[in-house]
Amino acid sequence: MGGRAARAGEVGSVAVLSDIHGVLPVLEAVLAEPDVRDAELLVVTGDHAAGPQPREVLDRLRSLGDRAVLVRGNADRELVAHARGEDAAVPDPVVPWAAAQLRPDDVELLASLPHPVELRVRGFGRVVCCHGTPRDDEEVVLVDSSLERWAEVLGGLDDDVAAVVMGHTHMPFVRLVDRRLCVNPGSVGMPYGRAGRSWALLRDGQVELRHTPVDVEAAVAAVARSSAYPDARRWAQEYVTSSASDAEALRVFGPRDGRPA
Repeated sequence: MGGRAARAGEVGSVAVLSDIHGVLPVLEAVLAEPDVRDAELLVVTGDHAAGPQPREVLDRLRSLGDRAVLVRGNADRELVAHARGEDAAVPDPVVPWAAAQLRPDDVELLASLPHPVELRVRGFGRVVCCHGTPRDDEEVVLVDSSLERWAEVLGGLDDDVAAVVMGHTHMPFVRLVDRRLCVNPGSVGMPYGRAGRSWALLRDGQVELRHTPVDVEAAVAAVARSSAYPDARRWAQEYVTSSASDAEALRVFGPRDGRPA
């Protein structure tokens, strides 16, 4: 696929996070996991800062240095558009608020993020990391999408791409798609279906879906206490606590996957 960024060299282990959505206390809980601390590389597959603690999350991700690979998500594009005064209609009012909090260097960071990114991971070979799908950061594909749908969204990949790691739908899964491994680690900041934070580990040719228990009420209180977003407590109570089930999310996403409404 044209335009895909590639990181040089093979890495041995990769911790994959996604969809932090500007929630710092839960990000900190995941980063404290021993296997996240010990991973050679940390990949975050988009939607980093569109939430109640945008600057704090970006500063924390910056602190990880070259060990962290950040992939662009659709919400990252939307934040940049709002920050630059461009037309970008979004349903969540936290997005324009978060965009207004960003410093110029935050905007430049988000604007410079690649999508997708290719890695070489020991035991896997070529791994493409994206947000929605490799061809579109906002496209929806689900664990139970048809093989025809999967073939459509992955059709631009070379045959020897062994795995695709994606985000966007906030629900963790691992499945084979015509011999290619497809992984969604779930969401750090806005999980659907299960409270606590989801992430994935790629190591020695194996994929493990991991779940980090979180004191949800303490996390909500921390967001409400430290965020200047006027509706921070309500936002955190809705999203950090996983008030939306996976079944509800699948029903909402289904039409974007080509299914009847």
